[in-house]
Amino acid sequence: MSQSSIFGIDANGRLDRCRRQFARAHRWWRRAFHRGSLGPTYFSRLYDAKEDPWGFRTSTYEQAKYRTAIEALAERHFQAAFEVGCSIGEMTRLLAPRCDAVLAVDLVEQPLVAARAACAGQPWIKFLRMQVPGDWPDGTFDLIVLSEVLYFLSPADIAAVADRAAGSLAPGGVVLLVNWRGRSDDPCTGEEAATLFIKRTGGWLQPRTHLEDAGYRLDLLVRP
Repeated sequence: MSQSSIFGIDANGRLDRCRRQFARAHRWWRRAFHRGSLGPTYFSRLYDAKEDPWGFRTSTYEQAKYRTAIEALAERHFQAAFEVGCSIGEMTRLLAPRCDAVLAVDLVEQPLVAARAACAGQPWIKFLRMQVPGDWPDGTFDLIVLSEVLYFLSPADIAAVADRAAGSLAPGGVVLLVNWRGRSDDPCTGEEAATLFIKRTGGWLQPRTHLEDAGYRLDLLVRP
């Protein structure tokens, strides 16, 4: 009889369970105590492996979400829009007809190449590499879009983005938040990220629209 089977104890099985428990504890520890923002290296690897890692162009879920986001803006036309985390430009392309000017940024260059190609017929769009909140454009905007980006940031960086957004939003301007509601090893969940942003901007911005889908939540905030 093997030593691992003495007294009916499966040592290998117990070791596997311990490993799984340790992995879960490590993920919890990372989220609770080491919640730094995900940086350029992480995203560069994703885009090196695949041009469209999240299937923005092909996913029916993503395309339906874009339509809902655009509809949430109603029929309003914007003078200047700022989109953070534009990726390959799918949302940007849909926003552009509603805007006189769009500044769309991402923290790595690979998706910006695809975004510029996708929006080549819309010359009022400008794409730049920028890592918020450390980088932030000058000027004011009447639309700021933070779609599927906040939960990649630490709570401290979400607070900094909220401060930056509130400071550069024109009177009457709107902030559009879209956040995935699932769970992952990202620094925050989408629910946490949205709640942190809304709480931080409570003195400047007023919630106007809140929608919940099975996969995401959408919040529209307005500066009076």
